[in-house]
Amino acid sequence: MKLVLFDCDGTLVDSAGLIHETMRRTFLHFDKPEPTVEDTKAIIGLTLDIAIARMLGRAHAGDEEVAMMAYYKSLFSVVRQDLDFREPLFPGIRELIDDIGPREDLSIGAVTGKSRRGLNMILETHDFGKYFIVSRTADDCPSKPHPAMVTECCDEMGMVPGVTLVIGDAIYDMQMAKAAGAKAIGVSWGYASVDELWNAGADAVVDHPKELLAHIG
Repeated sequence: MKLVLFDCDGTLVDSAGLIHETMRRTFLHFDKPEPTVEDTKAIIGLTLDIAIARMLGRAHAGDEEVAMMAYYKSLFSVVRQDLDFREPLFPGIRELIDDIGPREDLSIGAVTGKSRRGLNMILETHDFGKYFIVSRTADDCPSKPHPAMVTECCDEMGMVPGVTLVIGDAIYDMQMAKAAGAKAIGVSWGYASVDELWNAGADAVVDHPKELLAHIG
């Protein structure tokens, strides 16, 4: 039995446009310099307060970051509706999850910097709830690259990190996996470069979801 834990943004769904527009409006509301798309992509995967602090060039999140995080959360669904963002699945993800989801030798979960509400919306929108049986979000654990998301999922499933795969597009996913003692598989279709994934400790990097089958087994 293996445990396969997927990151969400940049791995399962392409949410960069929605995240960036919400972040852009948040920064302007607080009279901060407008971030670039590259600025936003660089922090996707972190919990919001830490992500905002990084974008402001600060080492730690304080009261202002917490206030900006609250505003971002209040704005997210509004932006989603205004611009008709649907956070589409990356090509090949539907086929992959439909393939591995019913397998009895695998347990599938999610480890994400999204809120619990945000993850649930993704799983419901794409009818993945029946396959993802364990998850940890920004509401449950410290931000990546802290290993808690992985270790808590392992504990809940009665499995060890040594038989766990963490699949993600960000350096934080790779760092989290290695810190937990799990195998780190990077995906090239997300928001970090292939070199960044390797440098962050990836055990492998794939270019298409179907290539993950060779690592999942």
